[in-house]
Amino acid sequence: MESLRVIGQWPVPTAAAAVVRGRDGAVLGSYGPQEHAFPLASVTKPLSAYAALVAVEEGVFELDDPAGPEGSTVRHLLAHTSGLAFDEHRSMAAPGTRRLYSNAGFDVLAEALEKASGIPFAQYAAEAVFQPLGMTATRIDAGHRSPAGAGGVSTAADLARFAAELQAPRLLDPSTVEAATRTVAYPGLSGVLPGFGHQRPNDWGLGFEIRDRKSPHWTGAHSSPRTFGHFGQSGTFLWVDPAAGAACVCLTDRAFGHWAAEAWPPFTDGVLAELAR
Repeated sequence: MESLRVIGQWPVPTAAAAVVRGRDGAVLGSYGPQEHAFPLASVTKPLSAYAALVAVEEGVFELDDPAGPEGSTVRHLLAHTSGLAFDEHRSMAAPGTRRLYSNAGFDVLAEALEKASGIPFAQYAAEAVFQPLGMTATRIDAGHRSPAGAGGVSTAADLARFAAELQAPRLLDPSTVEAATRTVAYPGLSGVLPGFGHQRPNDWGLGFEIRDRKSPHWTGAHSSPRTFGHFGQSGTFLWVDPAAGAACVCLTDRAFGHWAAEAWPPFTDGVLAELAR
């Protein structure tokens, strides 16, 4: 795809990207070293969320089981509404009242899954998600300060496989993925989208940010409101646009900053325009 070539102009040492068609998982275009391993930062969260949703379907725990601060559940943790602070196991609000983006919440989620399953979270994620999808280069670093929230390592090739799964689920019932990616959990809550400021409302599903009509945003001006995904502070992102019938993954080795906020939206619009043609 010609639209991917603009990545060569980005101020990053190394980058890799792929565009994945929804109906069959075909890679429509790629850029850069597809097997190069990058730290994912918060793009780890959709992977962790998917493992948690597999655990729900397997009966390990339920979305409304207590987890985290008093009154919080697995669902609250996935939706960033547990009230936990960003990087501390400290309660800042009553569950369900504010959208407080929280790495700590995802680590509490991982602890809850470990306790319920008796399996270390990194191992559970590998066995439930990575291995079945052939994501052989993907892992969660258990020694990271926030393993489930930001400790993932992966490649563009592996994330393309995950993007295909999100669009045509094999590991989860499609209704589960629909609820996690297209249904707003605790609608109407405002909150801060890291790097882009306060959003009213700040809509999320279960482990996935929902685009809706947020502005400013890291996806494109022409991304459909149904777009969902995540970006990471390591300069990484994954979005799925159901209206376009495709997904895009992009990994770099430069931390998110002004360069990314400027480069990513027009890049996404370029990809969408080429898909439309």
